[in-house]
Amino acid sequence: MTAGARGKAGRARSGEAASVRTLERGLSVLAALAEAREAPLGVLARRVGLPASTTYRLLETLRQQDFAEWDEASGLFRVGRRAAQVGSAYSAQGALLGAAREPMHALVDELNESANLAALRGSQAVYIAQVEGRQLVRMFTQLGASAPLHCSGVGKVLMAWQDEATVRGALGEGPYPAFTPHSITQPAAYRAELARVRQQGYAHDDQERELGVRCVAAPIRDALGTVVAALSVSAPTSRLTRTDIPRVLAHVQRAAGEISARLGWTE
Repeated sequence: MTAGARGKAGRARSGEAASVRTLERGLSVLAALAEAREAPLGVLARRVGLPASTTYRLLETLRQQDFAEWDEASGLFRVGRRAAQVGSAYSAQGALLGAAREPMHALVDELNESANLAALRGSQAVYIAQVEGRQLVRMFTQLGASAPLHCSGVGKVLMAWQDEATVRGALGEGPYPAFTPHSITQPAAYRAELARVRQQGYAHDDQERELGVRCVAAPIRDALGTVVAALSVSAPTSRLTRTDIPRVLAHVQRAAGEISARLGWTE
């Protein structure tokens, strides 16, 4: 590596470190603002231990992104709309996990197979909770891992009640990647599959993501009826045969209905 290259790399690292420090300071200002509810510039600067000029620049950046608001008449800063949205999302996920805990454990006790809870995060179905079965060979999913929207039970459930623009934005124009010979790869076929999921109220993945694995999934709704998550049970095809699907599905739908009821949904 030449000396010039080393100099460029050093400047990049220095710039990245400065950006991280700025982000940390901005978050500390936002946290102080949230704790104070509303406060003038001087009070916030003292709380975070920064010069007033620096604190003002950070607040102005937060204000431009709607994470903070400023009332000209009183001179007070307040938490902005986008910060409230972040807090609301955190609160909603906590409520979802709390509502799902007991029904998921009961579901695993009934079926002795692993149960998963997934939610839509951007263009991915992300697993946010799991209760493992007690079989010697059992399905395991790392929390925070994502599932493909077009060939997983949870992905189909989370997409089925979205509008066409959201589906297209999340999956693109296609064709979609084939994980197995059973994967749905064409947009028209996928839209037809989503219509079936809406009509029947559940989805299944018949070796579409991984050969030898089947999955059934049901929607979880909040108090407004919005599908906010998907509950699924996955198992090897030897234990979850096609003839077993109705029996397993009945348990999954009952657990999903109980979670939805705990979130305030009534049919």
